Amino acid sequence: MSYDSDEQFRSQGDGHGNDYASRDEVYSKRVLAGKRTYFFDVKSTRSGEDFFVTITESKRVGEHRYEKHKIFLYKEDFGKFVSAVHEVIGHIKSELLPGYDFRGLPPLVTAPEEEAQQFVSESE
Repeated sequence: MSYDSDEQFRSQGDGHGNDYASRDEVYSKRVLAGKRTYFFDVKSTRSGEDFFVTITESKRVGEHRYEKHKIFLYKEDFGKFVSAVHEVIGHIKSELLPGYDFRGLPPLVTAPEEEAQQFVSESE
């Protein structure tokens, strides 16, 4: 989807009749990255009793045009998502670009269940 401004796309729904912008935004983190901006937003469900995360990439595609891509992440998937991100970044760091200086990258922590699984895999 393309929009004329970052603010315009943040005020839109998902194109399926769901106006996610009208839901309470509880917390937001913006990450500027060149022509792209990433938004990590915590929003409440309609009942207001639960929360989910939207991750949005906004990319400038013209002087006043932006394209957005959005992922909805629900609490039952947080662990799997973070573990997968850590795994693929760890693979890039150790196997694909071991000499690259990944500045600003925090330490990648392995979850206890991943350590146990890794130990089982290595000892087989």
